[in-house]
Amino acid sequence: MDTRKLAIFNDLAETQNYSRTAERMFLSQSTISKHIMSLEKEWDVKLFIRVHRQVKLTSAGKLLLPKVKKVLEQSNDLQQMIEDQVWLTERPLIIQELPSFSHYQGSQMVANFMAEYPQIKIKFSENNVDQLEHALDQKNVDVVFTRIFHNNFPAYNLLKNETDELVVLMSKDNSLSQQVSVTIDQLKTQPLLLFKDGISKSNPVYNELQDICASAKISYDGQQKGLILDMINQNIGVSVAMNGSVDLTDYPQIKAVPLEPKIKNHLAFMKQRDNTSAVVSLFWKFLEEQTHQFFAK
Repeated sequence: MDTRKLAIFNDLAETQNYSRTAERMFLSQSTISKHIMSLEKEWDVKLFIRVHRQVKLTSAGKLLLPKVKKVLEQSNDLQQMIEDQVWLTERPLIIQELPSFSHYQGSQMVANFMAEYPQIKIKFSENNVDQLEHALDQKNVDVVFTRIFHNNFPAYNLLKNETDELVVLMSKDNSLSQQVSVTIDQLKTQPLLLFKDGISKSNPVYNELQDICASAKISYDGQQKGLILDMINQNIGVSVAMNGSVDLTDYPQIKAVPLEPKIKNHLAFMKQRDNTSAVVSLFWKFLEEQTHQFFAK
């Protein structure tokens, strides 16, 4: 069935004017008339009658119009589905995440998505929390997985996952390792070894930790995580990190002690509210379902 003829029939029923429908459909009046006559001949029914300078639907036309509208809606839905599927396979989904992404539940959610939609291309990259907070503003990143300390992101959609907290990593030989928690003041007496970009500027204790580093006799601010853990293992210093971001499996001599005051945060997926592309919408809906299942456990 020629849906273009149906669209002309639907539009003429609305405008009741050949000239107006011709303008709206970017066709000539003669073409509009030709298509209507073709439908009437094909269906063996009179669809319109002339009333003064207007055309009105006949009884048969009124009866057929709802069916025509339904066919047009189904045709539009089908076309949109086809376009979306093409877009899903052609356009990559661009995700930027924390370097410690693999340590969190969010990585499993993305792995589940990749398993269910293997045809979709995904581009990953890493960045620190300070950069991730602004990555979406550049419009060249679809979704970020980051750490948030507040919910004040009016331009973004948020999907919060698990929580995390700051801990002090130290050798079990350190006298502080026997405590239930360690305070900021107690850290001032310790050589502080920080992972580069491990403590973001949005972290409430960022400035205090930087001050401790500045006055410490021994400090390290780098990105060689193994080097820092080796130094802590030898009781050369202590470090402050998010509990979930560090794997201590190969370091049985290192202990993670909670920091006081407790600095909790959420791991979260974020996207621009106005990013409604087909691939992003599909991914976001999948994440919502996965998040619901995660919290239902």
